[in-house]
Amino acid sequence: MSGEPTITTLANGLRVVVTPVPAAQAAAMSFWTGVGSRDETPATNGLSHYIEHMLFKGTTRRPTAPEISEAIEGAGGSLNAFTTKEVTCYWNNLPFERAATGLEVLADMIQRSLIEPVEVERERTVVQQEIRRSHDAPGSYVGELSSVATYGDQPVGWPIAGTLETVGEMHRDDFMAHMGRFYTAENSVLSIAGNLEVDRVVEMAAREFDSLPRGVRPPRPAATDQRPEGYIQLEERPIEQTNLVLSVLGFGRRDPDRYAADIMNTALGRGMSSRLFKEVRERRGLAYSVSSGSTRYADIGSVSVSAGVTREHQEEALLVIIGELRRLIDEPMPEEELQRTKDYACGSFRLSLETPMSFAQRHGGQLLNEGEIEPADVTVARLRAVTQDDIQRVAKRLFDGARFSLAVVGPSASTDRLDSILHGG
Repeated sequence: MSGEPTITTLANGLRVVVTPVPAAQAAAMSFWTGVGSRDETPATNGLSHYIEHMLFKGTTRRPTAPEISEAIEGAGGSLNAFTTKEVTCYWNNLPFERAATGLEVLADMIQRSLIEPVEVERERTVVQQEIRRSHDAPGSYVGELSSVATYGDQPVGWPIAGTLETVGEMHRDDFMAHMGRFYTAENSVLSIAGNLEVDRVVEMAAREFDSLPRGVRPPRPAATDQRPEGYIQLEERPIEQTNLVLSVLGFGRRDPDRYAADIMNTALGRGMSSRLFKEVRERRGLAYSVSSGSTRYADIGSVSVSAGVTREHQEEALLVIIGELRRLIDEPMPEEELQRTKDYACGSFRLSLETPMSFAQRHGGQLLNEGEIEPADVTVARLRAVTQDDIQRVAKRLFDGARFSLAVVGPSASTDRLDSILHGG
């Protein structure tokens, strides 16, 4: 069982959260910085993700990429990173007795990466191949099109990895300026969890990250919550399956309705007992895969339904999905279903917090994005407090008179026909 997270602010402003997990065999480290594709310009779209790649390419202490990976893997651990629209996170996971190694390597990457021009050029091709791979995978690319259809031409709607063209024009000066602005103590959180002593870990963190400049947390322009003109994004391809994402604008991560929205989404499209799975797949046989999800950023979000269908079932599947969304408004959720849904949501949330890495990730992300860590018991209590009226109110807020957006990759009906379905035709 884990202990309570302890938050310490170092002299340079870096927040360090340590979560003891006394019975664990692992120690997980994650460094979070508040920068993603939302913090870029049209010309630098993809720069945050490109930087993520470059921090694995060599430091003043470890001049080559293999030296970085071997330091962690040689201790039996693993390391990686990810970039989203709002954050970049670097992490490693090691046996608890090697925690000092993990912390030192992480600090080395963040503060002393070389970003050598020759490596920038070499990695450019790798990033562009990643972009091509995403485009060639319909199930992945439809998600990128859905961002365009939902948010339009603003930073929150741009691709995280950028485009072949933007990546092709980036140079070392761009990297250094971006890191100088965003990779600062005030804009970052270090989160550590595992079989560790809090005071010892904080002491190590203060020593390892003493070169990180204080900086400031740069302001982020607000997103526009208007459905864009291109709310239908259609890319026809001669493939067997039609991949589609139906979405509607939602709300930000701190909205009071977020718990009711999570319960609603669980009932709608999480798992084989969800409404969409039973109606679209089991009763009608219209799709192999169908699910729903929600995304929440600082000030905006979306609720979406994803499905893979044949061309002959595309229109019927869309009509059934929209019907299920509207049923959430028109009919109170039966008490038995509501209780079962809350059990599923709370149980799966509990099970997601079983490892040091899960604690390091949750606590680091929450502290950076929300300024506080919500105890797991509080989250569960708020999910269990959701009522039938809450579900209907949130469904009405999201779907009543909804201006749906739609992304499709594969064989498809025409844009005009899809538009008529979205508007009740």
